[in-house]
This record gives sequence, structure tokens and C-alpha cells, in this order.
Amino acid sequence: MTMAGGARRVLVTDAGRGSAISIIRSLGRRGWHVVAADADPQSPGFHSRYTAGRIVYPPPERDAKAAVDRLLRAARDHRVDLLIPVTDEVLLPLSAAREAFAGICALALPEPDALAVAEDKAATLELAARLGVPTPRSCLVETVPEALASAADIGLPLVVKPAASRLRRTDGTIESFTVSYADTPERLVAAVGRLEGRCPILLQEYCPGEGHGVELLLDRGRPLAAFQHRRLREVPLTGGASSCRESVALDLVLFDHAVRMLSDLRWTGLAMVEFKVGPAGPRLMEVNPRIWGSLPLAVRCGVDFPASLAALALDGASAAVPPLVPSTYPVGVRLHNLDLEVVWILSVLAGRRRYPFLPIPPRRAAVNAALELVRPGVAFDVQSLSDPGPGLADIARIARRIGRKALGVH
Repeated sequence: MTMAGGARRVLVTDAGRGSAISIIRSLGRRGWHVVAADADPQSPGFHSRYTAGRIVYPPPERDAKAAVDRLLRAARDHRVDLLIPVTDEVLLPLSAAREAFAGICALALPEPDALAVAEDKAATLELAARLGVPTPRSCLVETVPEALASAADIGLPLVVKPAASRLRRTDGTIESFTVSYADTPERLVAAVGRLEGRCPILLQEYCPGEGHGVELLLDRGRPLAAFQHRRLREVPLTGGASSCRESVALDLVLFDHAVRMLSDLRWTGLAMVEFKVGPAGPRLMEVNPRIWGSLPLAVRCGVDFPASLAALALDGASAAVPPLVPSTYPVGVRLHNLDLEVVWILSVLAGRRRYPFLPIPPRRAAVNAALELVRPGVAFDVQSLSDPGPGLADIARIARRIGRKALGVH
């Protein structure tokens, strides 16, 4: 652990992501010695003015054990006080190996039992049902015939979800799954067939509406800080990570639903509870146990989750940095993820409609989004005049990807 009088040391994984860069900047500004870690040697987070050390680890989805071993060695070598994992690919194997880090550094992780419920969408729905939190009509199936029978009860269209977005396999790899939709029996057979035999499958009624995220820091289920945003644009267009999002006032109904669930789990650390708010009212989508992609918006609005998380992990709840619940922060603040915004704009311009029942924005919306990106005062997750390195590296990465796509190189 850090010697008396020395700067505290933190290792942040997945340093190329906007959420990780937000953590690097938040703690770096507070005088922490920040070690940025990533599987990508060209990670934008390596270029931050606040990055004091850089670690490259093996891709955890290919060899989770090797990635954890590298992080363990880095924690020892850099005398790290706290390790903050950002994505599931790192969080899951790190949680399984948490005992190896005992006496070396603290891990910003929820307790294993709570994490297991959040990672299992079916278990999350069971928890919500027990607590009276509204959810979409759902059914867990294993096979195509079971899915067809359940579809007759729930009705089409359906959302076809893996029960867990990622699974750790016995060979040390991590397999990722994606969500799809089915508005006909044929599409349902194809969607379930892609997952059959690989993981349990969750069928849910499609609930139209606007995505809202209630973001929380908790200590054994007690909320310490809260923030809420709504998604304005998502990638993919059918629903996913927000490319543009906006701060909104904390909805006390959604806040109550989120806190009751996380309190029941005695959750410690960060979590985001996602809802779809539509004509029929709110419906729970999932509990996100990892650090969410829209974290930079909360930090920009003054809800400094990274600083509070670090204080909680090392010094306890009494040291968590204010503002505490009830949180007050500016509403109507927008933040853009440039990488995802480019994808959103190109997807809308392409005009390909993957699912007939899901409308896509008109092409003029893509033009307006592009103009919004160059408007004076626009703010981004990664691009920052006070810390330009990550933003420039991110732009270079976007340009390389577009160039490869234009040349047909994968």
C-alpha cells in the first residue's frame, strides 16, 4: 500500500473507453498516481496528461487468466492501492480471482452474490418481481420449440436476449452475446437458433419508449450519490449504448425502484439501473453492474462518481465525496461520444431498416446530428481542450476504422 505522505495509486482498466478516461481525469486531478491499463497498445487513455503509468494486458476475452495475472503483477509492481475494472470482460474474471489480490490492493467490485444476480437477467427479473418493480412480460427458454410456444403467450414482436451478456467458458475465454428482435415466427426461429445450446435465452415483450438510466453509488445497499440521464441517440439504432445523452432530474419513482433492488442485494459500489419509459409507464431493462458508458456526463454535471467510489473503497462511506443523495445537478446538459455518434450518423444515412416494426430516424436527423457536433460549446466524452491527448488518439482511431471499412479491410 502507498506510504504515508505519498500519492495514492489507482489502476484503471479498459483505458480507451470514455468512462475509463473520465475516471483517469477525475482521480488525476485530485492528485492520484494513475496507471492506465488496456489490451490495446494504442489506447487513447494512455495519452492523458493524468496517466503516470501504462500497462498492456492480454485480451481477456481470449485468455482471461493471462489478463488477470498481468493485472496482478502490475498491481504489485506499481504498488497500487485500488484497481477499478471498467468492462465485463475484465470485471468477471477479476471477480473470480479476487482472493489473489487480498493484501495487494482493493478492488472496486460488488460482492460476488450481488454481482451474480445482476449478471443474470433472469435472476434480475425474479428480484424485480418479488419487489414489485415493473418489468416486461418475459420467459426463459432453452430451445426453438420452447420459444415458439412462449411467443404464443407473450405475443410478437419479441426481444431475444441471452440470459447473460457474457459467459466465462472453461477454456478461459469470455463469450459475448448480442440482443436481437423477432416480429415473425421465422425471425424468432433464426434469433433463438443462434443462441440455442450456447446459453439460456430470455424472451421479452417489446416495450417502446425512452431509455433512462438511474446511476448510483451505494454502501451495502444505502445510496450515497445518484444521477439520471436519458438516451437521445443509441448505437445500434435498435437500442444499445448511448451516443448522445442528456441529464434529467432524478425521477423519484425510478429512483425508488432502483434503490429497493440494490438495497435488497446490499450492493456496494457503482451500478446503473436501466428503464424504458413509455406509454405504459416504466419497465425495468437491466441492472448494469459495470461502470456505464455515460459516466462522463455525471462527472461533467458535478456528480463525481469516480472520486466517491475511490473514497468509499479505501476509506469507507463517511469519506465519500459529496454531493450525496439527494443529488442536485444541472439538467439539460448533453454529452456526446464522438466514436458512437459517427456510427449513428453513418447508420442513419445508410437507411437500412433491419426490423420492419422498428422505425429509423430520417436522414435529416443524421445531418442535424453532424451539425450539432461542430457547434461551439459542444462537449464530448473523450475530447477535451484541457486534456487533448486522449481525444486526438480517439479521432485517429475513428479515422483508421472508417478507412479500413472504406477499403473493405476487417
